[in-house]
Amino acid sequence: MAGVAVLVAGSFVAFARFSVELFRGRSGGAYEGARQGVGRAILLGLEILIIADIVQTITIDPTLESAVALGVIVLVRTFLSFSLEIELEGVVPWRRCPDRGDADRARVRTSGSG
Repeated sequence: MAGVAVLVAGSFVAFARFSVELFRGRSGGAYEGARQGVGRAILLGLEILIIADIVQTITIDPTLESAVALGVIVLVRTFLSFSLEIELEGVVPWRRCPDRGDADRARVRTSGSG
């Protein structure tokens, strides 16, 4: 239930922010912000659902058949998470640029020492 609650609450917050941005007349980035907010809620919800499946398999039904089913579920959800991550960021995780804040801090350190 926690995974579903995260999905619902995260989507609600994303759409609320979208509505506020539209009300303020900033429609340019409103859609993209809502899309990313919903995507992040889905990613977090999937992670919670994976945890719930693992706990259920270990505690309630620890059989080989349930372990195989868990493996398939985890593979599917991991693929979905990976696909959503690429969709949100626009690039595969290992091609992502480093955090801009880190680059700015490094530039300040090197410029201040000379």
